[in-house]
This record gives sequence, structure tokens and C-alpha cells, in this order.
Amino acid sequence: MAMVAVGGSIGTGLLLGSAAALEIAGPGVILSFALAALINLTVTMAMGELSSVHPAAGSFGLYGDIYLNHWAGFISRAGYWAAIAISIGAEMVASATYMSYWFPAVPALIWVFAFSALLLLINLRSVGNYGRFEYWFAMIKVATLAAFIVIGAGFLLSGRVTPQYTAQGGFLPNGALAPLLAMGFALYTFGGVEMVAITTGESRSPAEIPRAVRLTFIILTTVYLGAIAVLAGVMPWNRAGVTESPFVSVFRHAGIPGATHVMNFVVLTAALSGSNAALYVASRMLFSLSRTGWAPKAFGKLNASGSPRAALLMSSFGIIVALVLEKWAPQDAFVSILGAALMGLLLSWLVSLAAHVNFRRQLSTEQLAALPIRSPFGAWGSALGFTLVVVALLEAGLKSHLTLISGAVYLVALTAAYLVIKPGHDA
Repeated sequence: MAMVAVGGSIGTGLLLGSAAALEIAGPGVILSFALAALINLTVTMAMGELSSVHPAAGSFGLYGDIYLNHWAGFISRAGYWAAIAISIGAEMVASATYMSYWFPAVPALIWVFAFSALLLLINLRSVGNYGRFEYWFAMIKVATLAAFIVIGAGFLLSGRVTPQYTAQGGFLPNGALAPLLAMGFALYTFGGVEMVAITTGESRSPAEIPRAVRLTFIILTTVYLGAIAVLAGVMPWNRAGVTESPFVSVFRHAGIPGATHVMNFVVLTAALSGSNAALYVASRMLFSLSRTGWAPKAFGKLNASGSPRAALLMSSFGIIVALVLEKWAPQDAFVSILGAALMGLLLSWLVSLAAHVNFRRQLSTEQLAALPIRSPFGAWGSALGFTLVVVALLEAGLKSHLTLISGAVYLVALTAAYLVIKPGHDA
């Protein structure tokens, strides 16, 4: 359960795009990730409490239904499903790009189809087989980042690399508010923690949920904060955008032969792991929509292995969408779709946090004491997390009006779909 969430969270954004956040905030990007970790903690604890009481594939959609309203339950489920389906295709395109490094003569479409078929076969089997496959996929990424942290810290402590925390204009070279401008990027890297709540519907026992929740947060926070702290120390922030990936740089300086090949393999694994986890959770989300009457009944059926085959095949439609956009759509259209996808991902956080506030208000003292996992922040922590996520969304929208517009259009489209489907659902 934990490694599915970790596999869905650690992606190419951290491994390849971390330099972008460093450019914005300088070494102060460490503060950006620390604040993102705090927000992530409120989300993790809220989902931990809710999922331990309501273990189900619908997770945050179910929480919205019970503690908010049907609109919140629908838009969080449908919005998340659409966002995750699109991300599957994007990761498949990325995987084909990485393979072209070794096999430049092979058309990208061949790799997309091959990897798509592999992931579909994995997900059509029992959830136990899927879990083992995703566990090792995610473990490769965690092990690579752990090696990066150890080697980078060794460079800094031994004096082989001059610490860059204040070397290029100070810790906050772009001003005191720069870490806030980079927080959107930091927050998005934690996207995927909600997957641990989705997997609870197929857990062997509700007693396993608290451990999975805590393990997910500990792994992600340790890996992200450690990697960013080392990155800010070894990489001059004003050269982050013009040199190779900082992860490649550290492994190269360590004398590891074939550092670029090693990292290409890791980012390929990251893309496959992310798309594998995304396909799993997307199919479960569509399955939940079907079982609650918001999608056709065919998507609520299981095959002999316990996998929702129809929902799985429908969720893989994002591969086709991404290929079409990649080949024929203007670049702005693809960016717009990704902006809407980010809105869909964060909707699950917002609904969970709001539902948790009402959940806590309805608990008696005895029920609170009986919870298998308890948030130390209570309802106030979730209210704070909700506010900070909204601020981060608005901040990202102000930096990119296209992201703001596409996110708003996405929310309006989901609401329109809700109003169209609602009469049949209520009937």
C-alpha cells in the first residue's frame, strides 16, 4: 500500500525537473519543500483517519459523499479519474523518449504500445501480483534517491564540494518570498500520497492502514527533503537551468561509470512506476464511480482475478489522448490539459481535508479514542491544510494564467457533468 503511493509520488518531476524550483528560490527551495511537507502531513493524517474508518476504493469520493455532499464526492472522484488517466499517457510518452536514448532508430509509438500492453497485463492480474511489481519499481527510485543523498552528503561533509547554500547571493538570493513562488512545484511532487487511501479497499485488514499511512509520509518526506537539501548544497542555483541533471552530476562526480545510462534507467523506471500506479488507481476510481451510480454499471464488475477489467481498459484511454495531443495539438493545448489535470489531483486533497473537518466534529470522545490512527492536528490541522492548498493553487494560477483558466474550466466541466448525471443517479 505504501509503495504504491510512493511509486505514484516519486516521478520524473523530482528526478529531472527539480532544477526549476532551485532556479526560482535558490537554496531557499528547502523551505518550499518543508512547507509542502507540512501540508502533505495534514493531508496524510486526514486521509489516514478517514480511510481507517471507511476503507474503500472510492476513498476521498466516499468521504465527500458522507461528510460533505454528492457534488464534492462526484467532482473529486471524476476529476481525479480524468487527471490520472491523462497522466498515464504522459508517462508513456516520457518512457518512449527515454528509450530513444538507447534505441534512437525505434519509433516512439512502438515503445508506447509495448509498455502499455505490459502495464495492462500486470493490472489485469490479481492485486497481489500488481503490488509486488509496483513495490520493486518504486524501490528502485527510493534506492537511487537514497544513494544520491548519501553520496551528496559525503561530498559536502568531506569538502570535495564547496557548499552552495550561501555561495551565490545568500540563502534567499531572489528575495524572502521566492520560496513561496516555488511552493507550487514542491507541492505537486507530493501528489500521489492520496493513492494509499485508494488502496485501502483491497487491504487485507484495516489494521494495516495506519502503518501504510505513516510509512508513506516518512518515506516521501525523508527522500524529498534529503534530496532537495543535498541538491541545494552541491548545485549552484544560478546554473541549475543550463547544466545536466543534478542527479547525473553527483553520480558522475562520484566516479560511477555510465552515470547517464544509470539515470536514464532510473527515470525510465520512474515513468513506468508512475503510470503503473496511476493505471491502478484510475481503474479503482472509475470502479467506485460505477458502484455508486455515477458511471455505467459495466465499469463496476470484476474479473476472476478481482480486477475491474472494463474500468481498467477505459482508464487506459488516456494513453490515446496523450498521443493525439503530443502529435497534433498545439503546445498550449497540451499545457492546458496538464493544468486541468493538476486541478483534478488537488481536488482529492481539498475534499479529503474538508470532509475530515466534519468527520472530527461528529466524533464522540469514545469514538475518537477508538481510532486506529489519530491526527495530532485534529480538525484545525485539516482547515489549515485546506487553506494552504487553495493558496498554492491561486499562486500557481497567478504565475500561469493558462493554468488558472484551464483549472477553472475543468471545475466548471465537472460541475456540468454532475448536473447532467444527477437526475439519473437520484432516480
